[in-house]
Amino acid sequence: MAIERLMRLGHARTVAHQFRPRRHHQQHFAYSSASGPLSGIRVVDLSRVLAMTAATSDVVLKGPFCTQILADYGADVIKIEQPLIGDDTRQWRTRGEDDMWQTGDAQSSAYFATINRNKRSLTLNLKRPEARDILLGLIRRADVVVDNFVPGKLDQLRIGFEDMKSVKPDIIHASISGYGATGPYSKRAGYDVIAAAEAGLLHITGEPNGRPMKPGVGLTDMCTGLYLHGAILAALRARDVTGQGQQVDTSLFETQVSLLANVAMSWLNVGQEAQRWGTAHPSIVPYDCFKTADAYFVVGAVNDRQFASLCRLLDLEDLVKDKRFVDNGSRVKNRQILGDILDATFSERNTADWMARFEGSGMPYGPINTMEKVFSHPQTIARDMVHTVVDESARSGKLHVLGIPVKFSKDKPSIRSRAPRLGEHTEAVLTEIGFTQDDIVRLAKDGVV
Repeated sequence: MAIERLMRLGHARTVAHQFRPRRHHQQHFAYSSASGPLSGIRVVDLSRVLAMTAATSDVVLKGPFCTQILADYGADVIKIEQPLIGDDTRQWRTRGEDDMWQTGDAQSSAYFATINRNKRSLTLNLKRPEARDILLGLIRRADVVVDNFVPGKLDQLRIGFEDMKSVKPDIIHASISGYGATGPYSKRAGYDVIAAAEAGLLHITGEPNGRPMKPGVGLTDMCTGLYLHGAILAALRARDVTGQGQQVDTSLFETQVSLLANVAMSWLNVGQEAQRWGTAHPSIVPYDCFKTADAYFVVGAVNDRQFASLCRLLDLEDLVKDKRFVDNGSRVKNRQILGDILDATFSERNTADWMARFEGSGMPYGPINTMEKVFSHPQTIARDMVHTVVDESARSGKLHVLGIPVKFSKDKPSIRSRAPRLGEHTEAVLTEIGFTQDDIVRLAKDGVV
């Protein structure tokens, strides 16, 4: 496999993190001394995908993605999970993935591992009265609380923002929901594809004459997590200045509306209804994917200079002076004619031949890569986008994970540990906030943890 070859060649970094068996309250974790710009920040992570009841189910996924970014940046993230059940994504395995994990392991999946590394897991039954006191004890020592409950649910449990402020006046409480904390849809459940549909992404994604299509990954989910992590950092900065905490509230729906970008602007200002363009661009031509003799090749010419360069590379110099293509406006009007010409030309050579011809041209271009080619790509290697963590639940004893896409010159983020086992750090975390071993045994017996 490509990844194994990269490992043998030493291109992907190995994280030297050895996990020890649980040893009651004597066990210590080095999370507080983790490197990174958020070292010293503690986050209580209430976000997960877990249906509590049909009416109060958690509604989004990318709270965990948001908190993983904070953890990568050095924050101590304590993930709260329901005893015995945990985050639903622990069970989200693809076909054939069972062979990846140790026999009998029911807590691990690649999906869960994708968004929960560098975290500690504490099991806590929030329906039990004692759990509220434990949670507030954690919040008293925290900087940020992140949740993705249906708006109003935490208030019903008496652990809403006002309750948090009573024990930690400068707490940052960040929430993700399907539609936001206010408005007629605030109590409505929402998932990535629903928000993508209702907020317009599916309307503009797919072939012009085909059915709407979702992107291959949960972009609305991911972008909501990205928005929220940035908002949390802004709120922490504001707290540094004012000494005051605050609530931060975002949603899948609002994120996706904001991501409509120039498409939205065209509708808002000139009433132009959007349409699906496949891989083409509504206002730049050519900017598309073209079929080669063996695969596909993507290229864009965003101005007349680049179009002239493209024509030269394709031995189509006559097109530069053709009135139908003399400027971008003309090319947009005649996109089908130009597209047919370019398709016919690109189909004459293999993708590798076109890559060689375009090399050094200054043009934006590239192939459409498979996963194998993505992870054997020299830039993937050079930018350290594959790491390995020790993971005893995997049959190989290790797990390859995606690297951190943002590099820092001084306060470097790090991948310190694999995703936690369910409740793995319950004893350690409770000990940190003052519980004795006898207390912890009693709480477990009573079903609180």
